[in-house]
Amino acid sequence: MRHDPDNLNANSTGSRFHGNGSSTSPSQKTKSSNFTNGHSYVLNGHSVTYTNGTTTGSAKLKRPTFFGHDREEVSRLLIQALNDLGYQESAEKLVHESGFELERPSVAAFRHAVLQGEWAEAESLLFGSHPPDEGGGVSINNGDGMYHEGLLLAEGVNKDELKFQLRVQKYLELLEERDLGGALMVLRQELTPLDQDIAQLHILSSLIVCQSVEDLRIQASWDGAYGTSRSVLLSELSKSISPSVMIPDHRLAVLLDQVKRNQISKCLYHNPTTSPSLFSDHICDRSQFPLQAVLELSQNAGEVWFLEFSHDGKKLATCGEDNVVVVYETDNFHVRHNLAEHTNHVTYVAWSPDDTKLISCSLDNKAKIWDTANGQCILTIDHHSQPVTTAAWAPNGETFVTGSLEKQSQLCMWNLSGRNVYTWSSDYRVQDCAISPDGQRLVTISQQKQIFVYSFITKEEEYSLRLKTELTSVNISRDSKYILVNLADNELQLIDINSAEIVRRFLGQKQGKYVIRSTFGGADENLVISGSEDGRVYIWHKENGTLIETLEGHAKGCVNSIAWNPAHTCMFASAGDDKKVRIWSKETRSEIRRPGSSNNSSRFNLARSSSGPSGTLA
Repeated sequence: MRHDPDNLNANSTGSRFHGNGSSTSPSQKTKSSNFTNGHSYVLNGHSVTYTNGTTTGSAKLKRPTFFGHDREEVSRLLIQALNDLGYQESAEKLVHESGFELERPSVAAFRHAVLQGEWAEAESLLFGSHPPDEGGGVSINNGDGMYHEGLLLAEGVNKDELKFQLRVQKYLELLEERDLGGALMVLRQELTPLDQDIAQLHILSSLIVCQSVEDLRIQASWDGAYGTSRSVLLSELSKSISPSVMIPDHRLAVLLDQVKRNQISKCLYHNPTTSPSLFSDHICDRSQFPLQAVLELSQNAGEVWFLEFSHDGKKLATCGEDNVVVVYETDNFHVRHNLAEHTNHVTYVAWSPDDTKLISCSLDNKAKIWDTANGQCILTIDHHSQPVTTAAWAPNGETFVTGSLEKQSQLCMWNLSGRNVYTWSSDYRVQDCAISPDGQRLVTISQQKQIFVYSFITKEEEYSLRLKTELTSVNISRDSKYILVNLADNELQLIDINSAEIVRRFLGQKQGKYVIRSTFGGADENLVISGSEDGRVYIWHKENGTLIETLEGHAKGCVNSIAWNPAHTCMFASAGDDKKVRIWSKETRSEIRRPGSSNNSSRFNLARSSSGPSGTLA
């Protein structure tokens, strides 16, 4: 918005602009609060620091556009960005020179009211002192009987929802102060009449009986009035205010991030560990992508069904038809352990968050926990009466979940002493499961073509999805936002874990009869990679669904599982029915060898090409 000097005279209190947080005078400075860039004005006797300049400005007339962009919008974004960078003086100079203010005093007053917990003032500034007819003009009531309209809201916003958010914060703060009478009055007279969220009202009413402030914060998942809750509330409310009035937080940074993401989405071979530069257009060279099968491992005596790198990328565990779990060191791919206590095929392994333990799941109806330092079995779970198909660690590493093909007690949580901590009551056979990295959700897939999403905190089912075909594997992205599933009709699906909506489909690989597993790949998990029944490895770009590579994976049969090395982003491994594990990278022969070993080439031979003859590990 263009700065209007007349706005400065609208307040009878004599609002004035001052640089770097200087206030008007000691007599006027009755109450102060620091905001983003330290400008001050006085509203109803309060000295308030706000983010926009209100100087008259002496800018010369300039073109209304900046390379096709609105000059006012660009200027205001730059003012906000300079403040975000800590360059307050530069921001003030830009306000003065451009003649544009970041936002009007009423917006700054609203910020102040929310962050200071002045809830009546916040509602008055947001909605006006009486219901507005239209628009969002500002005419501050300074106690002389004049009314003012509220801030201009975004189109379609439900005002009662905004009131509900404000009043929930007010209610929680009264409970925190142990003002139970005041909190009960807010609940009954201010929240309930809004008729917004009955389920949340029930939860809020239950907080009355919290015995302590700490209990309140835990039960409400809220960090208190002097934590981040007010700032979070302000950020949420700002999304409902017209951006022409209140620019969303860090808007220029968000736009730059969108530019980067757009370039990444068009870069098919994006796999760097560093963020793209803003100084040039971004594109990755295909030669820097792991497209070569540089090593073949053959320690497994049967079909290899599953494999997984440790979180630090230093070890690789493989398992399958020969009842054995093989653990390799990834610096030279020598065998560290052969874990051979299962009496039937091993279907799955899972590393603990700190990589000190490994779970193995078997058709012998048992799950075993191994010490990865010495290779000793430290715990056996023999609770299940049917094959154990999957396992997942809680992020704290203190508990884990096992899933099996039985129809009772098939999904259980255990601690490290082997005690059953919790059993989900369900009647489906568990094919696979995953726990989100943020510890909020447990996702399972069943042999009955369903996906189940549970709260890992409350253990309650949040929702389930029924698909038209069988599912064979499930993964959750590192940011805990997406579910990746393989379907037995030649398709992978990426599903938003919050909305349960299908975000993207990935087509091309062959799958119909067997368990095929996929995973996220790349430094930023911007890739999706899967095995296939045709012996190939398929790689897609996650953001646009483009199939970017089809690699000749294994000599015969299925490529059953894929694992991407989380520490070495140009390395992944594939497991096949040909009893082989292939290591893929961009490295040359000399780079993959063990450092300092000039005479160890007889231990393993490198594949000459992605599809040519390959050597084996002795």
